Amino acid sequence: MQFSKNTSTGRSKGFLIKTILVLFIIISAVVLLGKIDFPSPNKEIEKIIPNEKIKIVK
Repeated sequence: MQFSKNTSTGRSKGFLIKTILVLFIIISAVVLLGKIDFPSPNKEIEKIIPNEKIKIVK
């Protein structure tokens, strides 16, 4: 049985192309989500904190 050494670089090119494709898809998704205008609440949310719950720690 003879051992043969595989010296082709085609495998690394495929990995590089897949990596670039995945990065392109992720960056495109981030850019598209940044362009969407999500609604924001119109009134301000104000919460009153009673004095009983505030503790001073020394």
